[in-house]
Formats: sequence, structure tokens, C-alpha cells
Amino acid sequence: MALDPETRDQLIDTVRRFVSERLRPLEAQVAEDDAIPEAVIEEMKGLGLFGLSIPEEFGGLDLSMEEECLVGMELGRTSPAFRSSFGTNVGIGSQGLVMFGTDEQKARYLPGIASGEIVTSFALTEPEAGSDSANVQARAVREGDHYVLNGTKRYITNADRADLFTVMARTDPDRKGAGGVSAFLVERKLPGVSVGKPEKKMGQQGAKICDVIFDNVRVPVENRLGDEGQGFKVAMQVLDRGRLHISAVCVGVAERLIADCIAYAAEREQFGQPIAQFQLIQAMLADSKTESLAAKALTLDVARKRDAGQNVTMEAAAAKLFASEMVGRVADRAVQIFGGAGYVSDHGIERFYRDVRIFRIYEGTSQIQQVVIAREMLKRGA
Repeated sequence: MALDPETRDQLIDTVRRFVSERLRPLEAQVAEDDAIPEAVIEEMKGLGLFGLSIPEEFGGLDLSMEEECLVGMELGRTSPAFRSSFGTNVGIGSQGLVMFGTDEQKARYLPGIASGEIVTSFALTEPEAGSDSANVQARAVREGDHYVLNGTKRYITNADRADLFTVMARTDPDRKGAGGVSAFLVERKLPGVSVGKPEKKMGQQGAKICDVIFDNVRVPVENRLGDEGQGFKVAMQVLDRGRLHISAVCVGVAERLIADCIAYAAEREQFGQPIAQFQLIQAMLADSKTESLAAKALTLDVARKRDAGQNVTMEAAAAKLFASEMVGRVADRAVQIFGGAGYVSDHGIERFYRDVRIFRIYEGTSQIQQVVIAREMLKRGA
């Protein structure tokens, strides 16, 4: 459902002010503490950020894909860890339930997800299954009105805070590949669910990733998402949306970095003049702006197509590939423009340089996006 233009502009303006006035001043502290203050999390809940994509009937804002991308671009103007704190509720942690859940499942979980009371995680990746997502080894064996779930999931975002996991597990061991995988809603409080300690990461301090271990966890049959064997379908449709969301955040981060570069280049002097006057600096700024504009246009175009009901698997992969690679190049140029000041932590440029690196890896690596794009091209033909 799309908002009316006035309400949409109001929402975007509110998020923009929240980012600039509340979040940006906390960036260095969050990186240092590797934690987002609870007061800020509560403010995010109050703004409805945990329920951006949840249907209105369950207390969410029910944004269209285009609107979600516009909000994502605003959120990209600060440390990505802030967005990550509610990103799984908006995207991969909830959308399987929104798209494939029964009325009972939706009524049980979506209001809490929308309010931020329930934090969600998406548990697909394993020690032996990441890019090869059809190689899931976690097992769910049906026993009466329960499935017995065993396995380990790796690098799961927000697992340390999650109350509900969307878990991919193999229900048909005789069927290799995607067809034997099913999706389940697994509550953190179930006996046998445990979460490992947070990993030490290159960037995005404040956003945690952990292993999640399922040891003979008895999951009620009514917590299966969709039919048996539909898990891969659930995962792929969730990722289409997630890839567009990440593309939008990449655009927002790029625009933040470009603005910082322009401000710095205008005041930093060398050879008796601001470095902004040097054409080689101008070339880096121009390249960054051009690529950012292209990524923005592509992302919003694909978002509109998805809102219109079109199949955008190829286009979403293309947007995520281009935007994530683009922001990596922009961050690299930003370090170059800032020079020594970009390499030390004073301005936060080196932090963004590290933060954006993950965008080329999660929700499908750049190489997986290339495979998806080529596969869809060949499927669609000339």
C-alpha cells in the first residue's frame, strides 16, 4: 500500500531529522562501545522503524517497496549499524511471514514485530551453506505434530537479540538441493535453541552476528512457513525485497560520503587553494556522484516495478550488484580525497570504508548476483 504524497514526505522528513540530529552524533560512540544505546532503540520503535514493511492491520506502516527504498536512503546517511538494528524486522526476518504466513501465524507474530517487541532473524547461512543456499544441512524431522530441528546457522544478524528466527532446514533428506528444504518460525525460548557469542567483525560495530544452534528443538507443525519443500521459494522471494532495501541503503551511504567529501575538499587547502579546485579531486567527486545517481535511479525503477507486481528477480540482483559495488568505490575515493585524515578515525571515513564492505557479501555476494542476473537473462531469452 502506498502512502499519500504528503504523508510520505512527512515520514521521510522525520527520518531525515532523526538521522541528522539523533543518530549521527552517536556514530563514534556506537563504534567504540559496539552497542546501540537502548534509548535510541526505543526511539526507533516509537517512529515505527521496526514495522516499515509490516501490513497496517498488524500495526505496521505497510510501505510500498519504493517508499521503503526512499526511507532506506535516508537511513544510509548514518552508520549502517543503526539500520541493521531493525533491518531484519523490516526485511529478511519478517517478509517470509508476511508473504507466506497463515492468518494465525501473522496474527500471532506480526503485531510484535511491527512494534519492535519481537526482534526477528533470518537463519539460512550455515558452515557449509552460504552462497550455495540450497546445500542446507540443518535437519527437521517430523514426529507427530512437531518437527525435531537440529543444526547450526552461522553469521546470523541480530541473533543476539532475536526472539523469532525464520529457519531454513532440510525436511526431505533424500531430495538433494532446494526441493528438500522447508522454512520454519522458531521461537528463541524453545528448549534446545542457543546463540553463540557475537563475532568480531571488520565493520558495522553495534550490529551483531552470531551462530545459532538448534539441538533437538521441537517446533510445532503449525510454525512451518508454507508447504514442505517451499523453503527455498520463501528465501528467494524474501531476498528479492532485501536486495532492493540494501541497494537503497548503499545509495544513502554514498550520498553521505559525497557530501562529506565536498565539505572537506572546500575547506582543506594545499598549494594555496582548496583541494576542491583541483581537477583530479573534481574527477573523483564527479565519478562518485554519477555512479550514485545511476544506482538511485536503478533502485527506484526496480522498486516501482516490484510494486506493480512484476517479477524483478533479475533487476533486484542487478541493483544490489551495482549499488554495493558503487558504494565501495565511493568509500575508497572518500579515503583518497581526505588523504591522511581519511585513514585515521577523526572523521569517520575509515569507519564507513570498513562498514560498506559487507554490502558486497550479504544478501548474496556480488558473484551470486552475477549468476542470478545471467540465469534470469537466459531464462527470459532474447
